[in-house]
Amino acid sequence: IKMIQDKDFYECAHPSEYGSLDMYKVMQALYDNGFDGYIRPDHGRFIWGETGRPGYGLFDRALGVTYLKGLWEALSKR
Repeated sequence: IKMIQDKDFYECAHPSEYGSLDMYKVMQALYDNGFDGYIRPDHGRFIWGETGRPGYGLFDRALGVTYLKGLWEALSKR
């Protein structure tokens, strides 16, 4: 998410540079505390001409989960 002011925000792409959260640190906290559950991107934008149910772009969610899996792999190889 990208915080705008006070409690206002919008959803953005997963890489930390686009939002207000350090996704590496978020994943690191989960990893370091033994998280063993499911991780999935909740919403996605429509990209590459995709259409469908608003907020559930398949391609963007696939990119998001791939990014999260990459962070998890990096953490597991520290």
